[in-house]
Amino acid sequence: MEPFSLPEPGFPAEKSSSVLEKKYRVLVGVTGSVAALKLPLLITELLKITGLEVKVVTTERAKHFYNAQEIPVTLYSDEDEWRLWQGRSDPVLHIELRRWADIMVVAPLDANTLAKLANGICDNLLTCVVRAWDLSKPLLFCPAMNTAMWEHPITAQHVEQLKGFGYTEIPCVVKKLVCGDEGRGAMAEVWTIVDSVKRILEERDLPTQS
Repeated sequence: MEPFSLPEPGFPAEKSSSVLEKKYRVLVGVTGSVAALKLPLLITELLKITGLEVKVVTTERAKHFYNAQEIPVTLYSDEDEWRLWQGRSDPVLHIELRRWADIMVVAPLDANTLAKLANGICDNLLTCVVRAWDLSKPLLFCPAMNTAMWEHPITAQHVEQLKGFGYTEIPCVVKKLVCGDEGRGAMAEVWTIVDSVKRILEERDLPTQS
C-alpha cells in the first residue's frame, strides 16, 4: 500500500529523505488516560522494529498528558481532519488513515472512548478511524482507567463488545495508580504492547528485528 499524500500538521514528522520506504504501517491511537504519559516511550520502542512506520492519532484530552514535541512521528488530531477537508475533492483524513494503516493500536484506551467504540459513536478523528476500520486488519486495544471504573459491570460488557468485533485486548494490569488507588486498571506495560505488535508481524511473516 502506498502512503497517502496529505499536508502534514504542525507536529514533528518522520525523516524520510534518505530512508528506504517502510514496509509495515502502525497507527497508534491515544486517548485521555494518564497512561498517555507513556506515548513517547511507546513510539520510541515501536520504531526499533525494523521496517515499521508509525503515525499517531490523538484525542484532544490525551494532549494534556504528553508533549507533542517529544513525539518523533506525524501526529494527527481533530483539527487536522477539518483543516484538510475544504471541498468535495479533498481527502477525508479518517478514511485515508484507515487505508494507510496495516495495524492500529489504541494505547491507552480510556473508559470514555471504550464506551464510545463499543456503541459505535464516532465524534472525533480517532473514533471515526475505528468506526471505519477494515476488520480484516488487526486492531489492538489497551484499556486504562481507575480501578473503580474498571470494576463497573459495564466495562466488561464494553470490552467483550470490542472483542466481538474482532479486536484484540491487551489486558490492563494491577499496580498503584497515579490517583493513589491500587488495583487493576493500569495500561499494560509498553514492552507487552510492543511484543504484541511483533507477534502479529511474525504471524504475517514480516520482519521484527529490533
